[in-house]
Amino acid sequence: MKKTRVQFPILEKYIYANTASAGLLSADLSLWRQQHDQAYLTGGSTMKTKAMQTEIPEIRKTVGNFFRCKTENVALVPNFSMGLNILLEGLGQDDKVLLLQNDYPSVNWPFEYRGFDVSYAKVDEHLEDHIYEQVKTKSISVLALSLVQWVNGIQIDLDFLKALKSEFPQLTIIADGTQFVGTSDFSFEDSAIDVLGASSYKWLLGGYGNGFMLFKNTVKEHFSVKGMGFNSADTNASGKDDIRFAKHFEPGHLDTLNFGSLGFSLNYLDSLGKNDIDLYLNKLSKKAKQEFANLRLLEESVVNRKAHSTIFNIKGDDKVFELLSKNQVICSQRGSGIRLSFHFYNTENDIEEIVRILKTAI
Repeated sequence: MKKTRVQFPILEKYIYANTASAGLLSADLSLWRQQHDQAYLTGGSTMKTKAMQTEIPEIRKTVGNFFRCKTENVALVPNFSMGLNILLEGLGQDDKVLLLQNDYPSVNWPFEYRGFDVSYAKVDEHLEDHIYEQVKTKSISVLALSLVQWVNGIQIDLDFLKALKSEFPQLTIIADGTQFVGTSDFSFEDSAIDVLGASSYKWLLGGYGNGFMLFKNTVKEHFSVKGMGFNSADTNASGKDDIRFAKHFEPGHLDTLNFGSLGFSLNYLDSLGKNDIDLYLNKLSKKAKQEFANLRLLEESVVNRKAHSTIFNIKGDDKVFELLSKNQVICSQRGSGIRLSFHFYNTENDIEEIVRILKTAI
């Protein structure tokens, strides 16, 4: 993956270990965005109308192909939070919901704020066991969770979700994939997930203002969504009563710059090879986990799990964070520690340099 680094000029000066906060903009995508706005500048409504009519359907198709989801079950949304809130307006109050403790606020808050009957599973090395016991004993009908935890990078076992769904087929699984999509060769149709939503500005490198929701066919039986607008009917004045489920999430015009950026980035990731990215990130994850564990900087719940993402929260105070920053390492303070996250444009040398810096502070 070293050949990709030329696309990201910031890497010439910094070690960028902050994709969990914001993914980088590639040089080619930046050029495409300039060309898009130049075309808008000179073409006005002629350009925009044509782009909305021809390019948006292609972008929706690109999203479906990338994640192996039926195109008609793809909704383009500005971000995950907007999509989830529209979805939950159509969920009945009789549902019993299972969330994860300290999951990303945009996952938990929409359920809590609406007053659903909510239970919580503890996030540690036994995460899957905790989820199973809650589903088994509390008549849980909806499980909502981030596939990768935003603070410490703990990743749910997708095979466990399949087994859970097999035993409890009436369980609806809603997943936030914002910290996951773009890191794995993932098939939505083959997964146990009923609804997958994601913002695209992190691991998909799509920039801000674009995301998506993916649905299984059966979801419309559980949710009565009310999102509505002229765009839901593809600007057909006679189409108000003939709108498919996913289009309820697209009531208004979709920005061709932002969603075009998503389509561009998905094609770029496809050109690199999703499986190759997956394998490379697994290699980086194992390297980082071993190095940070050797320094005793990881919580036991991370050390004791078999597999992990490329997001790590290491022990460190303000002084350690300042030390990393002074040495041109871009990362984030999250929870009580420092979050480091690695994508395909990172290298094992990046990890080794961070370890060298950290050793000076121990």
